[in-house]
Amino acid sequence: MVIPVTADARTDPVASVNTFIGSKDDGNTFPGAAVPFGMAHSSPIGAHYAGWRYDDPAIRGFGHFFLSGAGCGEQGGLVSILPTTGLPAVFDHRRYGVAYSHEGEVGRPGYFRVRLGSGITVESTATTRTGVERFTFPDGAVPHVLVNVGQANDKEPVSGSSVRVVDDRTLAGTVTAQAFCGGRPYTTYFTTTFDRPFVRTGNWGGAEGGEGLRGQWVTFAEGPVTAMTAISHVDARGAAGNLAEARGKSFDELRAAAQKLWARELGSVEVDAVGDDRVVFYTALYHVLLQPLTGNDVDGRYRGFDDEVHTADGWTYYEYYSLWDTYRAHNQLLALLRPDRAKDVARSVLAIHEQGGWLPRWAYANQETNTMTGDPVTPFLVDLWRFGALQGLEDRAYAALIQNATEVPPAASQFEGRVGNPSYLANGFVQFDKNFPKKGQDVDPHHGASATLEYALADSSLSIMAQALGHEGDAVALRQRGLNYRVLWDDSVGDRGFTGFPRPKLADGKWLQPFTPQGQDGFHEGTAWQYQWLVQQDVPGLVERMGGAERAAARLDDFFAYADLVADPARTVREKWVVGPYDYYDQFRYNPNNEPDLHAPWMYTLVGQPWKTSAVVRAAQTLFVNAPNGVTGNDDLGTMSAWYVFSALGFYPVTPGTGQFVLHAPRFGRAVVHLESGRDIEISAAGDVVRSDAAGSDAVGDGVAADGVAGDGEVKLRYVKGVELGGVPHERVWVDYEALVGGARLVFELTEDPGEATWGTRPGDAPPSLYAGG
Repeated sequence: MVIPVTADARTDPVASVNTFIGSKDDGNTFPGAAVPFGMAHSSPIGAHYAGWRYDDPAIRGFGHFFLSGAGCGEQGGLVSILPTTGLPAVFDHRRYGVAYSHEGEVGRPGYFRVRLGSGITVESTATTRTGVERFTFPDGAVPHVLVNVGQANDKEPVSGSSVRVVDDRTLAGTVTAQAFCGGRPYTTYFTTTFDRPFVRTGNWGGAEGGEGLRGQWVTFAEGPVTAMTAISHVDARGAAGNLAEARGKSFDELRAAAQKLWARELGSVEVDAVGDDRVVFYTALYHVLLQPLTGNDVDGRYRGFDDEVHTADGWTYYEYYSLWDTYRAHNQLLALLRPDRAKDVARSVLAIHEQGGWLPRWAYANQETNTMTGDPVTPFLVDLWRFGALQGLEDRAYAALIQNATEVPPAASQFEGRVGNPSYLANGFVQFDKNFPKKGQDVDPHHGASATLEYALADSSLSIMAQALGHEGDAVALRQRGLNYRVLWDDSVGDRGFTGFPRPKLADGKWLQPFTPQGQDGFHEGTAWQYQWLVQQDVPGLVERMGGAERAAARLDDFFAYADLVADPARTVREKWVVGPYDYYDQFRYNPNNEPDLHAPWMYTLVGQPWKTSAVVRAAQTLFVNAPNGVTGNDDLGTMSAWYVFSALGFYPVTPGTGQFVLHAPRFGRAVVHLESGRDIEISAAGDVVRSDAAGSDAVGDGVAADGVAGDGEVKLRYVKGVELGGVPHERVWVDYEALVGGARLVFELTEDPGEATWGTRPGDAPPSLYAGG
């Protein structure tokens, strides 16, 4: 499937997005229609647990709720609608799913189109709270529509459902489905209305009940049919009220409105790029702007973590927080581009604390799933504070954060929190204990070593906030706890010619035996090789433990296979870095598929070799291509895409709480970030600039080979020779948030000769550390 590029696609960011990117090889994105941060969607369902995979042979229906890029099985697909030319023999979407063609298929922001094997053309669009489909039937066919409430995505168990006929245009009901990563069941209310009356209707499975096949079919007189489905987590009234966003408007009007919203959001960044480069960048930005999801109905009501109904008056309540992922890049990008929205995100997280009693880790709808480990909510909220999104709420936020950092939720609470705190606060480490009881998907002591490193990074970031707010005693204690990674540093452990690695400790303080830095015990979705770099708050201390700057750089060289990378970047990253999306263990290289070491390329800069950061980042970018498998691993609610956006622009938020963005060679000759304030961040690269590796491409679609490598062409590495900020030479390797948010002009001078890239290599050019080192 190749979608020709129109003239507009060379300048219009909406026309430059390919929503099929990430829909294969466990990128787990969905290709259908959505608006920015929308509650509802309209996207195809196939046999894949995330909803639909590019090579699925059949479409089972079009669901109205999805997560973009998550890894667990329960990912929506609720209230599935499928047009047919007759009734199936069995009302099971695994049996009545229909073949389709990629020819003529379209996946753009706010619009999806596909032709089914039945001859029916399906088009999708959306509003914030409704998913909308237009079905065009073959001449002479009797239009039928199946509304399936008893089934959803694969691995998304539906434990209860209902459907009723409201009038001759409207159906309403509920779907009770399993929350993400084994969470508790929750209920979604829906109202579906059609643009003209149906002439017949019937039910399968009964009007309501528990687990089992259930739904309603309707038939129409000959002609096209438009269906509009609104959802709510509050009640039936909420779903009916949300339908007002679409009611009375034509499909084409709704599509135009959706794409106007996307034009505004995507237009916040301009890049000088063409062909596949342009498509990959704007698709990444598109994926960033899909979440978190709007949680309140049009009347402001939302269901809180106390299961009561609350009202967001004058602000938007947001849901679905994959914090272990998003605190690393997505959060900061959203706060930079959309500070007003970031304020509502911060307020929403604090509402979770107010109603549930504790801060979340992986919040799904109105419940905590306790998915992943560590303490991601602390750097998440501290960065929002640092970027100004907590103005007027600083004290409230700090009280919630210090509670989280020093206490443990009671057994009756749905929240697990920092359950490793008793050992961590007493001994400086979270114990490794595979038998520790858990409330949900994960628990910190099952991954005690990585949890310790995550806690320490969180404490270090919170110490910055504590100091600024005048909590001197807390600041000192938290800053000291930011060094707790040292408690697990074992100088006796060697691997691949290097000595000293973080190592798990048991509850009695003894080292885990046996242990290898490439093993899985004690680390969550990674090994000691990946997690050794999660010490960006104390680079001087880390470098000392690694034997000095030269040995630390040599370890990074081995970690990234740097010599091979310089010789052949694209081949090296695919053959030496990338493993399967869930093959986290028995590894000693950089894992670009997963979050723990996303910041590791910038550790080169922090140890005094910034030119290598530019090379590694450029090599990693080759994994993002204009193809269905064009996202490396799960996109994790836009986290990997946010990494790409920052990497392409030339700056990255390495250390939580500091407000510092570390610089590297930008991908494009020119980029402009249009801030909400009306100010701009202008980024340009003079000298030997890579304009585009695939400038000749004429496709917006999967217009590259199936392995996803053909479109990148020859990869040319570029290094930073010098930087100017506001017309003044800038030798420091970072810029502060304040320098960007007030409007800035960054000019990079690039070179293809690493020997000329001496910028940022003096001792005083690195960011100051919170710690003296040693």
